[in-house]
Amino acid sequence: MPASDFEHSPGVLRRVPGPAPGHFDAADSTDDAAPLRQALKRHFGFDEFRPGQEAVVRDALAGRDLLAIMPTGGGKSLCFQLPALLRSGVMIVISPLIALMQDQVRLLADNGIAATFLNSSLDARTAAERSAAVLRGEIKLLYLAPERLMTADYLDSFLPRLIAARGISAFTVDEAHCVSEWGHDFRPDYRQLGQLRARFPGIPVLAFTATATGRVRDDIAAQLRLNQPARHVASFNRPNLFYSVKPKGSHSYAELLRQARGAEGVGREAGIVYCLSRKRVDELAARLADDGVRALPYHAGLDAETRRANQEAFIRDDAQVIVATIAFGMGINKPDVRWVVHFELPKTMEGYYQEAGRAGRDGEPAHCTLYFGTGDIRTAEFLISQKIDPNNGEPLEQEQRIARQQLRKVLDYAESSECRRAIQLGYFGEQFSGNCGACDNCKNPKPVEDWTLEAQQFLSCVARLAQRGQRFGSAYVIDILRGAANQKLIDRGHQQLSVYGIGKARAQDEWRVLARALLHQGVVEESGDSYPVLRLNQASRALLKSERRFTLAVPPRRDAGLRQRGSKSAQPIIAATPVEAALFERLRELRKRLADEQKLPPYVVFADTALRAMAAQQPVTLSGFAGIPGVGGHKLERYGAAFVQLIREFLAE
Repeated sequence: MPASDFEHSPGVLRRVPGPAPGHFDAADSTDDAAPLRQALKRHFGFDEFRPGQEAVVRDALAGRDLLAIMPTGGGKSLCFQLPALLRSGVMIVISPLIALMQDQVRLLADNGIAATFLNSSLDARTAAERSAAVLRGEIKLLYLAPERLMTADYLDSFLPRLIAARGISAFTVDEAHCVSEWGHDFRPDYRQLGQLRARFPGIPVLAFTATATGRVRDDIAAQLRLNQPARHVASFNRPNLFYSVKPKGSHSYAELLRQARGAEGVGREAGIVYCLSRKRVDELAARLADDGVRALPYHAGLDAETRRANQEAFIRDDAQVIVATIAFGMGINKPDVRWVVHFELPKTMEGYYQEAGRAGRDGEPAHCTLYFGTGDIRTAEFLISQKIDPNNGEPLEQEQRIARQQLRKVLDYAESSECRRAIQLGYFGEQFSGNCGACDNCKNPKPVEDWTLEAQQFLSCVARLAQRGQRFGSAYVIDILRGAANQKLIDRGHQQLSVYGIGKARAQDEWRVLARALLHQGVVEESGDSYPVLRLNQASRALLKSERRFTLAVPPRRDAGLRQRGSKSAQPIIAATPVEAALFERLRELRKRLADEQKLPPYVVFADTALRAMAAQQPVTLSGFAGIPGVGGHKLERYGAAFVQLIREFLAE
């Protein structure tokens, strides 16, 4: 498709002189948002931007460096894809996985957008043909892995030739958290991307990711050498997701099987099960398959062809469940995953947020369950101990410290009686208060007991250590309270403290629950990275003076094992009427047939949200069908007649 097909129509965004080729003055369109929305509808089929998208798009159109943190399902890809179409030149998109590139290019192609990728999956002839097409101006978005982009062939030859022939509208770094060693998926090759600013200073750099703490955001900006970037941090809240943590035991597999079979109100919908080890992946996938679930494994121990085939089967709805290690998911854009189960403890909160967030990307209700047992802690600590330097076999102490810090945050989440959503959002620096209505702790609050005395004992211990000019973490404070015969404790003389041993009546796990609750409720603060220590604040002092009480939600003795749903998640995922439900199923069948004919995943043709809108609105003309969310000009031309005909026939029946 020639590049001219993508140039903006006159009067939509005025082109002005500027340092970047094809720079558009986005400010000219702020008084009239209609042209930008027209481009949104024409290329992607949406009438309105999602929250936060338009501001990011306008900064990208203005040629600014930017750092955008947008949650999974928030539409971050559109924020660089639309500017790529509205600016002259080629957008270079740096992406970490082959699957991620292929999936995005496939989605763009089905919208009639000229995009391609260059990676190791291509033979030399195909790669040369695609490179030539880029230089001829036939491509608007070119996806590359950092390893390929940073080679001498690209830096010294291909990119300068492309700038001379067509121009580069921007460098987009997708999954930018990979730049930071504090991120959950650090990739050393991403560190090299800072060279782009030195070599091509006039080309904007756009960084996007779904998860990044404040520290990770600062590290991304520094590593990529962003120039006064516009920063956009959308809410991390995913209100359509229901979060729950269940104790792991002999009953856990039966619960998982019920969820896969649809006994928990989700139907036989697509789901992902995450495990830490390849062995557990294979065992669970085989067991589910033996029990009649269309389940397949995915991990790095399988050969590349098997991984590819299993992934394709899942995204094309030929398999219902994928059981995987964390190697699966980053490149998967399947929007209709209705549930995600972590059968073992995740390594980091960022990782858990990302992996759980692969449920409900279409905005429909979905459920995220974490099974947690004390054995998981031992497994996680063992994996951390295996972080060693391959050259000399010595421990990588910095990496191990970071991993232990991240593990503590996961344990905070798993063991807490507080709102799951509040803990997740607080990790990313976002405040959430009140009952979220969409997690197990809010839907089924645990019994509340008065723990003022124990809280005062805990804080008194912190205060007495501080009087000595000493600060320690909660585990050490608990050892003092329980009178532990710890040699380090004795060497420091802490057995002489008046609070030594006053908490023997409570078990260590109970004190740990209290410590986490004090932190979550802001009654005590934690500082430090590798070895966090406790310090008192105003709330601590008020409690010590008995000016306030402290209540604790006590964990139940056993889990009820019943699925609860809240907020939007509380509603069943069904059409409003039997007629709409029947039409929805017919539309799904048509979508699957059309997708199979083109060897595409069904969601590439239309997402479930679009099918539900068709079932509800029942358009019988092409003009009516054009009003369905997600129906752009290209999809209208390609699929409109078939879907309108099916709806007419269904209504006639």
